[in-house]
Amino acid sequence: MKPFSILKRHVVRPASRWLRPPGPIASGLRIGLLGGSFNPPHEGHLYASEVALKRLGLDYVWWLVTPQNPLKPTVGVAPLHDRMRDASALARHPRILVMDIEHSLGTRYTVDTLRAIKRRFPRVHFIWLMGSDNLRGLRHWRRWPDLVMRVPIAVVLRPGSQLAPLQAKAIQRFSRARCPEKSVVGARPPAIAILDGKRNPQSSTALRAILVPSEAVAGAIPSC
Repeated sequence: MKPFSILKRHVVRPASRWLRPPGPIASGLRIGLLGGSFNPPHEGHLYASEVALKRLGLDYVWWLVTPQNPLKPTVGVAPLHDRMRDASALARHPRILVMDIEHSLGTRYTVDTLRAIKRRFPRVHFIWLMGSDNLRGLRHWRRWPDLVMRVPIAVVLRPGSQLAPLQAKAIQRFSRARCPEKSVVGARPPAIAILDGKRNPQSSTALRAILVPSEAVAGAIPSC
């Protein structure tokens, strides 16, 4: 009986129960989730968040600063506490909140992080936010169809990737999931809305190329 009791306690008390929200939380809140390395955070992150706040009628946007993007090299990645500090300094909007949720949860992939967040806050209407430049690479994410089926998605168009909504595998596979922006929050997944408007050209990759010119060369050297 004792081993069974220990296993039962472990199952009914997952680590995500202890996740502390970065700000106010209440049933029915509409919260956008913008994940990424934020290496470094830039005006493009701020722009996408402010567009989503306004166009989707969100109550908050949470910036989920990941310890390490599994699809990107570790070379040139600033320490997590530095990126958290810089993101907090940039997020001047009172309804944009910064958190290191994957560090707290010990998760590595977005789909697992989303599952933990929704399990912890089941009465909140979450929507995943992403730039159209990231939409093109969504097919490389771990269990990306599960992600699309788990939470509504809003794609903010970015310069140089305006055609991504037409070319992305996710859009092609879930073509019937396209819906108006006014109804995407709270919609039953799969639900994908495209947000267009004045486009901010900044990206973390471009900024790193300016700040650390050697990174592009280092990333091109194969590892043994």
